[in-house]
Amino acid sequence: MSLFLALIGRELRLALRHGADTLAALLFFVLCGSLFPLALGPSPALLHRMAPGVIWVCALLATLLPLDRLFSADLEDGGLDHLLLLGLSPAFVALAKIISHWLTTGLPLLFAAIPLSLMLGSSPGDIPPLLAGLALGTPLLSLLGGMAAALVLGARRGSVLLPLLILPLATPVLIFGAASADAATNGRSFGPELDFLGAFLALALVLCPFAAGSGLKAASS
Repeated sequence: MSLFLALIGRELRLALRHGADTLAALLFFVLCGSLFPLALGPSPALLHRMAPGVIWVCALLATLLPLDRLFSADLEDGGLDHLLLLGLSPAFVALAKIISHWLTTGLPLLFAAIPLSLMLGSSPGDIPPLLAGLALGTPLLSLLGGMAAALVLGARRGSVLLPLLILPLATPVLIFGAASADAATNGRSFGPELDFLGAFLALALVLCPFAAGSGLKAASS
């Protein structure tokens, strides 16, 4: 466990040294969301109704940005071979990098979602359900994205294949995440949608690291 936590700490320190990646994801998230009022018009009722879907789509796209370098940088400089020789299984190496991706990308998006939601016309009461869905959905997006990034690692045109692989897998997350926020906005219970997101997260937490570990092992061999 100490080796696993040390690996997460290493990834966080590297992320702090390259803070431009996190900043780019946050700026993309906010700027992408800011384009919707310009395209849809200034109608407060329309923006309020579409705010959950807009925020979830922007969160999904922003999560994709740092994934291309999640494992490829270590593969290029030979660091991946050293990581796999630490004594941890490839699944735990992949999980450590996925956790660091969520801490440096997904978690900041939760805080950035608050002003973006208010800008799109949401009321303060709409924010807690939205954040509850994002708190379950963003780790799930990181797990799916990390798995996909590992599977295409070393492949030709892997950066092109990556979004094509992730977007179909992330579609249920997008549907239930936006539905939970929309249900809360309309005064309905959003518990079932969060239950589905929690079930997906539990399943992905078991399966995705092992699939990602297999991809890392294949890429390093």
